[in-house]
Amino acid sequence: MVSKGSAYALGAGTVINAIATWKGAAFGIDLKTFADVELSNETSVVRGTVEGIPDADTTLIERSVSYVLEHFGLEMGGTVKTRSEVPLASGLKSSSSAANASVLATLAAIDEELDPFEVVKMGVRAAIDSKVTITGALDDACASFFGGFVVTDNREMELLKRTEHDHKVLIFAPDKRSFSSGTNVSRSMLIAPWVDMAYDLSMMGNFEKAMTLNGFLYCGALGFETEFLLRALELGVKGVTLSGTGPSYVALVNDQQAGELEDAWKDYNVSGTIIRTSVNNNGANKI
Repeated sequence: MVSKGSAYALGAGTVINAIATWKGAAFGIDLKTFADVELSNETSVVRGTVEGIPDADTTLIERSVSYVLEHFGLEMGGTVKTRSEVPLASGLKSSSSAANASVLATLAAIDEELDPFEVVKMGVRAAIDSKVTITGALDDACASFFGGFVVTDNREMELLKRTEHDHKVLIFAPDKRSFSSGTNVSRSMLIAPWVDMAYDLSMMGNFEKAMTLNGFLYCGALGFETEFLLRALELGVKGVTLSGTGPSYVALVNDQQAGELEDAWKDYNVSGTIIRTSVNNNGANKI
């Protein structure tokens, strides 16, 4: 017997990078990762593929499927295929969205349900075991799954706050990639007291000020340019940051600011892609 399931989860932008303090904040964006799972009783092996990337490391999505099957005591295997609108290794939570989508698609294939937060934790476990994250990225995973703006304690595995806001989002994704596993953690720890200030702002709901403070702090610690942030501030943008551990930058903008900031970022003459999207408050879902 063959069973199939499909699902999607969101990419996300950073408000607070959790590496310095294990407390983070993020928001879902309207870029999706899709997963298709096909299972049978004829094998116990799960094999993954990533559309457009033949040599991709598929450990994360394979483990996401396997952990669901183990949870329900099912001796099955098969395939998991993902395709994504989220640029890989750009700080836009491609790993979290792939894990969430793979877990949800597996649940769809076996016609089972889990508590939504359990779905998120299963994907986080797969991400940690696959070594694609430093903190477990609970903040990224919650934003990817639930949408809206979230604040989390990654060490305690707690979702502390979730709110919904409507914003346009402008992203500059440089052509170079930056994998979270290669981040300079010791440099990040040095800025922890000031990241705590940004965290306090997030808990008060001042996400724009929090993310801008986060951006300057982590650009300094990790060696990324602040010019992208300053050009946004010059145009009256209140929320702009380095997303994740880079190299992408994200800004919360209105329609007028989107066009002006796109021109300002293009004018800086760094090779990359500009993406216009919006905050997604609806989250992940089965298809």
